Amino acid sequence: MAEEVWVGTWRPHRPRGPIMALYSSPGPKYLIPPTTGFVKHTPTKLRAPAYSFRGAPMLLAENCSPGPRYSVNPKILKTGKDLGPAYSILGRYHTKTLLTPGPGDYFPEKSTKHVFDSAPSHSISARTKTFRVDSTPGPAAYMLPVVMGPHTVGKVSQPSFSIKGRSKLGSFSDDLHKTPGPAAYRQTEVQVTKFKAPQYTMAARVEPPGDKTLKPGPGAHSPEKVTLNKPCAPTVTFGIKHSDYMTPLVVDVE
Repeated sequence: MAEEVWVGTWRPHRPRGPIMALYSSPGPKYLIPPTTGFVKHTPTKLRAPAYSFRGAPMLLAENCSPGPRYSVNPKILKTGKDLGPAYSILGRYHTKTLLTPGPGDYFPEKSTKHVFDSAPSHSISARTKTFRVDSTPGPAAYMLPVVMGPHTVGKVSQPSFSIKGRSKLGSFSDDLHKTPGPAAYRQTEVQVTKFKAPQYTMAARVEPPGDKTLKPGPGAHSPEKVTLNKPCAPTVTFGIKHSDYMTPLVVDVE
């Protein structure tokens, strides 16, 4: 009978966690803030400064100090190298000269003028290439100064006069007012103020209307061939040739 009081599969059991109904006070809902540390410190107490430990800094990609990265030669001091004389054994050099001049390559007879005193000798050489493009002027490039006229050099010349053309500025024909002349006005036609005379024109020749077809002339007619109103002589014509073996056409006339 006792099992029928409960409905469903629920049965009384111990709670798995704290329940607010089991406490008369607020219970674990409210927590007192701590007085130590830096995070969530109680606002009613003074908070001392907090210090943290930082990890090791990252190594820079390029270190400006030499440090242990460079291996300094122990024989080099601040005044230079400090070491005794050292000798090394080197192999024999190989000369690249393969062809050397022989006794027949020298001409001692040509060295006479360099060893003994000799008279000067001259030779005729060909024209050099630089002479062709020589820009030095020749005798024909110079001209003697003239001794006549106003452009004499080193001579006294008489005064010369020249005839100058008439200037358009300041002459008698110069129009200072820039007024129009008689040719600047247009001539008025006489027909505007007086009676107009009759005018005649020559037109082209006018053709009268008519039939423009070609008509036969006197030479186009043959009156000797007319047999309607006049008798004419008998005329003979040539017909076609008939065969002797062909049956003639017989027409019965009753």
